[in-house]
Amino acid sequence: MGDPGMIVLFTVLLPVVGAGLVLLLRKNENAREAATLVTGVVTFAHVLALLRLVRAGETPRLDIVQIVPDVWLSFEVEPLGMVFALVAGFLWPITSLYAIGYMRGHQEENQTRFFFFFAIAIAGAMGVAFSGNLFTLFVFYEFLTFCTVPLVTHHQTEEAKKSGRIYLGILLTTSVGLQLVAIIWTWVLAGTLDFRTGGILAGTASTGVLSAILVLYVYGVGKAALMPFHRWLPAAMVAPTPVSALLHAVAVVKAGVFTVLKIAVYVFGIDLLQTLTTTTWLAWAAAATIILGSLVAFQKDNLKARLAYSTISQLSYIVLGAMLANEMGIIGGGMHIAMHAFGKITLFFAAGGIMVAAHEKKISRMHGLGRTMPITFGAFLIGSLSIIGLPPAGGAWSKWFLGMGTLEADQLGLLAVLMLSSLLGLYYLLEVPVKAFFFKPLEDAHHKDGIHESPTPSLIAICITAAATMGLFLWPDLFYELMQMVVAGGAQ
Repeated sequence: MGDPGMIVLFTVLLPVVGAGLVLLLRKNENAREAATLVTGVVTFAHVLALLRLVRAGETPRLDIVQIVPDVWLSFEVEPLGMVFALVAGFLWPITSLYAIGYMRGHQEENQTRFFFFFAIAIAGAMGVAFSGNLFTLFVFYEFLTFCTVPLVTHHQTEEAKKSGRIYLGILLTTSVGLQLVAIIWTWVLAGTLDFRTGGILAGTASTGVLSAILVLYVYGVGKAALMPFHRWLPAAMVAPTPVSALLHAVAVVKAGVFTVLKIAVYVFGIDLLQTLTTTTWLAWAAAATIILGSLVAFQKDNLKARLAYSTISQLSYIVLGAMLANEMGIIGGGMHIAMHAFGKITLFFAAGGIMVAAHEKKISRMHGLGRTMPITFGAFLIGSLSIIGLPPAGGAWSKWFLGMGTLEADQLGLLAVLMLSSLLGLYYLLEVPVKAFFFKPLEDAHHKDGIHESPTPSLIAICITAAATMGLFLWPDLFYELMQMVVAGGAQ
């Protein structure tokens, strides 16, 4: 495809081109949606071209413009960024296909605006994935925040606007008040903001100072939803379900936990993290979020709200992996970015399909719905198994490596947390398909007989992500290989 640096640039810019096509073709919804799908496929093809280079040991780089001496707006493709880009690149056209069925089936207004900002958000995610330094990462991290606000507030109701203010307020407060301070502090100490194997902060200050910077980073990345900076995520559930899928699997939350992992490996380095006592209590802060998120999810009757708190819990698995500061933890955390993405997007796709086809949001009203929506609830079961960490779903692998990481760190208490969270997940997730398949339909149910599945495009998307979730159990090799490359460099 030509110069590697230009492939990187095209990968970031193609979603912007797609957004422009959405506006140009707004009067013809078929052409508009075709442009969205084609752009998504072409973008993913560029990601695959970069994947071949990364697997060959190359790190394509492109410096755009110098901001201040030694600080550039620049892109660089390395294995951890490739994990995120593969997830976002593959799931964008799938989510777009789902959104076509959902937006039409639910007769949503302002569909052009939705597809426009959806594409722009993927551009932001690609910019985050391929950031060559902390400055570029911060720019695209903030860009992603602003371009997803119109998606959160899509319905323009008072509730949606209030949720948008919570979303923007928490994410901006944490990023500017904490993360930006940490970035400036890093620049003062290290003299650079570049991501380097082994990190850039070792030997630049006392362990106390470096511990403080680590705390600023972990809590400053609000998109990772570590408690108490998590309220933006359930607030955003007011948005249409395809937006929820975007927030929880494709872009926003994954940008958060990816940022935490990238800073851990390429700013601090695994060796330095092992010397900081802060990593232990941050790991326990993540553990607390894992359990508390699960307990709140346990109590929610609204399906999307339950899935939102499940996401808060699952994101902290990745933060925990980073704070374990060992190879197994980092590998498990990186693999969980992908495994959680496919499992959780399947769950949100199913939730949206249930709302469109059966007009139900509450779990207490889903009795017997599995008889009328067997494919949707079957997919929900597969996604649930991945989130719980059970075969034959991909999440079993990432949770295995995270468990091994806790043993390598001699943290049996953290292993117990992972096991308890999975036990809680058994109830709050499997309750849904159990009620759907084994309980009698309610007397006032909308559909009691016959098959009433999601709109066809949405159903195809659900089947693809469910199949991919099981496929990742059988073939996890690619993500494992990429994460092995990460830890091989990060521990130097």
